[in-house]
Amino acid sequence: MNQRQTSLEESIHYRFDQVKLLTQALTHSSHANEQGGGAFENNERLEFLGDAVLELVVSRELYERYPEAAEGNLTRIRSSLVKEAALAGVAREIRLDQHLLLGKGEEGQGGRNRDSLLADGLEALIGAIFLDGGFEPAMRVVLELLQDRWPQNLSVPRPRDYKSRLQELTQQLYKDRPVYSLLGASGPEHEKVFEVSVRLPTGETFIALETSLKRAEQGAAAQALHSLGERQPGVAGNPPPGGENPPGGR
Repeated sequence: MNQRQTSLEESIHYRFDQVKLLTQALTHSSHANEQGGGAFENNERLEFLGDAVLELVVSRELYERYPEAAEGNLTRIRSSLVKEAALAGVAREIRLDQHLLLGKGEEGQGGRNRDSLLADGLEALIGAIFLDGGFEPAMRVVLELLQDRWPQNLSVPRPRDYKSRLQELTQQLYKDRPVYSLLGASGPEHEKVFEVSVRLPTGETFIALETSLKRAEQGAAAQALHSLGERQPGVAGNPPPGGENPPGGR
């Protein structure tokens, strides 16, 4: 096991007995194909399994946490917790994006920052934990990862960031999602500046510069939200703080 995989285990507070399961969970099909396919299994089957484990754990926790809630309300809350954007947010918190094994083409197209790829990777990781240790360890990891995301009441939680709000809006307006790309990074390691773009389904692109990748993505999303809000009054919500110029924009 390499040092990066060990740091991921520390982030999720779980140590694998079968290290090959962790490696498989981190292996995207693009990387597996470049390495010869069959000799390097990808994470798609583990993703399938992890999706089922995740839904069961969340369903059970909701059932026990909200004993007075109706089925429809539980379903809505579960959907908000396991949707792609929410899982991608969890994946970024444990820095899963830094551990994924991607092919050169996928890497070059910004796959490491793509919500769908991150959400799939998180589900594959959960599936790998289930196979390695069983349901109880998988449940403990899931509950810890989601510990700050359970709603205090029975209403569906509102998105807390510009990226989530932008994804919901583009799905509503265009039935598609925005695409983020890392354009470059410059400066010394301790003072790096990241340049990130977000492309809307319309083809419009917004670019932000920030001192972290996450902040740059948020800045680009804030610009896009502000632009959409000007054309769709009352839809995109309030403009970003700081007046007409959202954080990190240019």
